[in-house]
Amino acid sequence: MAEDGESARAGRGPLLRYAAGSLGMGAWVTVPGLLLLYFLTNTLGVSPLIAGLALLIPKVVDAVVHPVFGTLSDRQARRRGNRRGMMRWGLLLGAAMIAMFTVPGGLHGTPAAVWVAAWYVVGNLLFAAFQVPYLTTPSDLRVGSHESARVFMVRMVLLTVGLLVAGVLAPVLVSDEQRGSYTRMAFVFAALMLVTALVAIRGVRRLNDTCGFREPTAHSQSALADLRLAWADRGFRLLVLSYLFTGTTTHLVLAAVPFYAEHVLGRSGLTAVLMGAFLGPAMITSPVWLRVSGRIGKQRGLLLAQLLFVLGSVVLVAGDRVPVAVTVVVVALLGTSFAGLQLLAFSMVPDVVAAAERRGHSRAGAYTGVWTATEAVGTAAGPYVYSAVLAVGGFAAAVDGEGVTQSAGAVQAVLLGFTVVPAVLMAVAWLIQRRCGIDQLADATATR
Repeated sequence: MAEDGESARAGRGPLLRYAAGSLGMGAWVTVPGLLLLYFLTNTLGVSPLIAGLALLIPKVVDAVVHPVFGTLSDRQARRRGNRRGMMRWGLLLGAAMIAMFTVPGGLHGTPAAVWVAAWYVVGNLLFAAFQVPYLTTPSDLRVGSHESARVFMVRMVLLTVGLLVAGVLAPVLVSDEQRGSYTRMAFVFAALMLVTALVAIRGVRRLNDTCGFREPTAHSQSALADLRLAWADRGFRLLVLSYLFTGTTTHLVLAAVPFYAEHVLGRSGLTAVLMGAFLGPAMITSPVWLRVSGRIGKQRGLLLAQLLFVLGSVVLVAGDRVPVAVTVVVVALLGTSFAGLQLLAFSMVPDVVAAAERRGHSRAGAYTGVWTATEAVGTAAGPYVYSAVLAVGGFAAAVDGEGVTQSAGAVQAVLLGFTVVPAVLMAVAWLIQRRCGIDQLADATATR
């Protein structure tokens, strides 16, 4: 076991096993984000505004829970010397996925939305139990800043594979928009989540054995005290606020893809194509972003990724007036940006944690709990913002995919919600990120 961060390096085998957890967890992030709003409005007959609330409320609960789980994870780490016990609850996540998409036949409209929301709450709790300690792992390892970024990069690549598989396969499995198809789709991804979570738990154990385990140095009195501590950290606070707008933007885009493909481009089958274009480049460009951050710093790299996303979103305002091939290329540019947004933002968290450790209050779980709570809020806020735009435009809901003619205002809302709104939100994220001084922290932790 390594004793200092200058020589410790994660082995390829344990690192790949650890990163495998993101394959299944990527399915949980992608499938609800991509399909739930569409499932509610086009299969269950739920109005856009109620559907948005059904996705938002569970995530509000989720956001409250994550900091608590972060504190509990730190306590477990001090007591047992690892965080794996909490991760095992995530093995039940697939069951919640199946229940969420298996809505009783007699339910439609608001009652169906209540069913989906209730199981979404259960699933989010199980996801948090796995995700908080899982994402704390790079901060726990006794490695330097560049090595922790490498750990995140490998995880990001496999996360993108999970996102891509889910983003392309899920729409194909439910192309007929029938309830039974959604249930079968959920079973497929539930099996993936179970297997990859088991592999990841073993990978975390091996990483802790080979790279060392950085035990939290301070005993927290409560989750609220941990939350105050994390929020008082200016660098972390600005990073979190920027990531809130970033996450809201990217999850809005995920939720909007099926609507954009069907109502703007006129071909619902393009959903899988656009998802492939969005997520495919992320697998290839994550290592490129890692090299870019090594040259210009994580902070400048993240600002560049945010700017690219703004530019790409603005180009898509043209809608069906440009060839589909051009649209696919621009979406691929957004996917390239997405890789940088995820890798660089996440890899900055260990730098902030290390800086806090030097100040004498390292609580990696608490920081990660706040971070994943922010991610949860963004996951919900994005689809909710888009559903609100649809509601303002007068978008009409449908049952079991029946054809409904949308007004010109509704189609315009579909377009603007997918283009102008993300551009504005990401611009806000860029303005906040400019005020961060994360690269200085990374320099200070390069040889911790």
